[in-house]
Amino acid sequence: MRRPVLARLAVLLGLAFPAEAHEINLVTARVALSPDRTVSAELGLKGSDVDRLIGTKIYDARRDAVDPAAVEAAKPAILAYMGRHLAVTGGAEACSAGNAAILADGDGIVYRNSFACADAAGDIIYRSTVLTEKDRTARQVVLIAQGRSETQALLDADNTTVTLSTAPPSLFSTMQRYLVTGVEHIFLGYDHVAFLVAIVLWARRLMPVVKIVTAFTIAHSLTLSLAALNVLVIPSRIVEPAIAASIVFVAVENFFSRDIDKRWRVAFLFGLIHGFGFAGALREIGLPSDAIAPALAAFNVGVEIGQIAIVALMLPVLGLLDRVTAAGREKPARAAGPVYAMSAMIGLLGGYWLLTRAFEA
Repeated sequence: MRRPVLARLAVLLGLAFPAEAHEINLVTARVALSPDRTVSAELGLKGSDVDRLIGTKIYDARRDAVDPAAVEAAKPAILAYMGRHLAVTGGAEACSAGNAAILADGDGIVYRNSFACADAAGDIIYRSTVLTEKDRTARQVVLIAQGRSETQALLDADNTTVTLSTAPPSLFSTMQRYLVTGVEHIFLGYDHVAFLVAIVLWARRLMPVVKIVTAFTIAHSLTLSLAALNVLVIPSRIVEPAIAASIVFVAVENFFSRDIDKRWRVAFLFGLIHGFGFAGALREIGLPSDAIAPALAAFNVGVEIGQIAIVALMLPVLGLLDRVTAAGREKPARAAGPVYAMSAMIGLLGGYWLLTRAFEA
């Protein structure tokens, strides 16, 4: 669905990344700090990201897999890149790196290394600009293991470090990050934007829009929560085409019905489907085990803020369109031509997404 910010991530619970878990624009990392101040780091990247980062050709798009022989040949270049963009320090002193390994892993690669920080003074800090230095929309999810406790951090182009030897991030910091992620997701989730735009094109009064937004919010909040907590999970190969189909439906419906008062029912029905899509994005970064409910709530609030902002921008634009096309009429009416034109464009876009996602599935 969306490939900005954010794409799918299986939460890392062991030392090894599962095959086929890599996503575009996303680095998954597990960093473990042992009592002797040794740091073990493991990163997973999509093969296509490695190719655009380093100029290699390890990824085969037709098979959605990397070529192990090509990965082996590209090891020196990959290790050199990792050496420039990943470091562990103790205070201002670099920890001693071990012998790094690069492994082919389904559709991506896994990088493994250890860093000895026993002789380094000060807090131990993990720093990584892997992928984020190339693409500011990229993210790196870091699972931090220390003894029996595990916490999560989310790195981006502006936030590149995690302090390993101090307390985990505060609850406020965690909620703030998930709130921002929710806002980013809705604005960069072009299919969600297309759905929201299409469903309000005939709206000329505020109350029907309030009903639509409320119904959509209740519905996707329900399925988002169920899926994010693994109570009810539907595979993305079903959810993604269904979201595209919902866009086509509301776009086509604009040609046959202008009854905006009853559209809250459609918004609720398809909101259930979109909620599973939101949950897919949330699973990309995972929920911190020590703050599941606050992080989930903050992400959902972020989605709502973005959604309301989109609708709030649309309504004045549609009102202006009414006045421009009024042609001297005392009470402007919504002209059918622009609505049909925009609906046709959105419908074609939704149809394209439907075909490509159904084919990928």
